[in-house]
Amino acid sequence: MRGRSFAVRLRSIALAVVVPFGLLLLWDVLVRWTGTRLVPPPSGVAVMMWDFAFGGIYDDAYSGSLPIHFWKSVQRVYGGFFLAALVGIPLGLMIGRIPLLRAMLDPTLSLLRPIPVTAWLPLSMIFFGLGPKSAVFLVFLGAFYPILLNTIFGVKSVDARLFEAAGMLGCRGPQLFRAVVLPAALPSIFNGLRLGASFAWILIVVGEMTGVPEGLGAVIMDGRTLSRTDLVITGMIIIGITGFLSDRILVALSNYFLRWSPQHHA
Repeated sequence: MRGRSFAVRLRSIALAVVVPFGLLLLWDVLVRWTGTRLVPPPSGVAVMMWDFAFGGIYDDAYSGSLPIHFWKSVQRVYGGFFLAALVGIPLGLMIGRIPLLRAMLDPTLSLLRPIPVTAWLPLSMIFFGLGPKSAVFLVFLGAFYPILLNTIFGVKSVDARLFEAAGMLGCRGPQLFRAVVLPAALPSIFNGLRLGASFAWILIVVGEMTGVPEGLGAVIMDGRTLSRTDLVITGMIIIGITGFLSDRILVALSNYFLRWSPQHHA
């Protein structure tokens, strides 16, 4: 049984890496076929990633600077993401459960939601100035609506019979939220958190256009300005890997907190 489980897991990993390796091969073939110098081959990006992480190859301003840029971006991404979760989940629980609050806030939220986060960039720089606070604000905006809307959907989808059963057992007020609403809404809440975390990493590049000197988004913008495509792609790959690992952590947490549900498969 254990050997079969290992074989299934190995097959799953093998299937997961087929497409990335195929894309790398296609990338290398296209670069060699076209002879372009604007886009480096995968080997060139690998060299850049090594120098960015450890230095010793190009010995320029970016050599060995990955730890500081990565740490700055992580602080901004998760600062905005956790703030969005701290505001979005309780607000979504209340809006989903309290019709009066939903009637008051839903029109305003529906009006603000379609506004692109990039449109808030000039205002964020006015409100918070040039620097990391603007980046955190933009990440917060990007993560807030997926978390909020999925939480509202989760609460509104709770079977009314659960409330009736809880009422018959004397469950009221905050206890009703803890015993019925929150557990039933958790699958949707975790979906919102996964979407919010993805948007947070997407928007860090925009957020770090606000005059911050350090961060993965700032490195990508510098690479564009300097026509360093290898640096741009390096920043993209690091953001992609970190976002993937963040999503896996949220999936693991979802599986842990929803282990009681036989219908949950992340």
